[in-house]
Amino acid sequence: MNKNYSLPSILSRDFWKIILRGVSQVMFQENCWGGALILAGIFWGSYSSGFGEVAWGALIGSIVSTLTGYILKLSPEEGDMGLWGYNGVLVGCAMPTFLGATPLMWLTLTLFAATSTWVMVGMNNILKRFKVTAYTFPFVLLTLFVLLATRVMHGLPAPYLSIPELPGPFSSTLQIDALSLTQYWLKGISQVFLINSAITGIIFIFALWICNKWAAIWACISSAIALGIAIMLECDSHYIANGLFGFSPVLTGIAVGCTFYKVNWRTAIYAIIAIVITVYIQAAMDTMVVPWGLPTLTAPFCITTWLFMLPQLKLNKCNRI
Repeated sequence: MNKNYSLPSILSRDFWKIILRGVSQVMFQENCWGGALILAGIFWGSYSSGFGEVAWGALIGSIVSTLTGYILKLSPEEGDMGLWGYNGVLVGCAMPTFLGATPLMWLTLTLFAATSTWVMVGMNNILKRFKVTAYTFPFVLLTLFVLLATRVMHGLPAPYLSIPELPGPFSSTLQIDALSLTQYWLKGISQVFLINSAITGIIFIFALWICNKWAAIWACISSAIALGIAIMLECDSHYIANGLFGFSPVLTGIAVGCTFYKVNWRTAIYAIIAIVITVYIQAAMDTMVVPWGLPTLTAPFCITTWLFMLPQLKLNKCNRI
């Protein structure tokens, strides 16, 4: 690949390959075709639910965060892998999901997508001594700052944020039949990009399969385990039905099950435990942020994966560690 990282190269095919790899890197893949399919799934899910701006936010976030890497002349190797863009694409998905589609929202999205690139680099510089990376935590941190700021920034309306309230009892209206369970399971995968669509979940599985079949398998296993645990523990039916207990376990399963460790029975057991723990941490963090009316985003995935990667166990590690 041409290593000329000057700004004019943004019109080249290589630049757009990097953009798409950045999209796929959210799920630990380095594949432009997989990224293209994931982006297609985002467009399908957002437009089918009447929130087409989420898809455009994802694209803008990825472009802006990648351009920031060019401007700052960051590591060309990381740029080629798409590592400049994966936090930016999530910022781009989140802002239109929770905020009104105003000019100030698009300005905020652009600013924080760019910021996510150097925050990722900074966090990686700190965490490399522990042999872990920032994962999607720059996205989590920056997005939560923006969402909290909207409580006093009335020029930046957030009509889709939850109303702050204390956790309380709820009535379970969950439908337990094959079709409903399949939809919940698929939404657990689609919600990685804040998309509430079973069809998008199918597209994401296919995208992962063409990148790495084990990533697709672990995404399916992780969402299924998370769904089963959430139902068994009688978690909030609204969260279950919309896949909100699945997306962080999906990322945890892919990370521990086949990205940072080689696939074998020992790492499989370790990954399954990590997936289950992620569900508990998800529920705990939901309880923490409900009084603020905030989402957890992918924080449960980041915390759990750090907890499981920091021990640096000898479980046939992959070269990515």
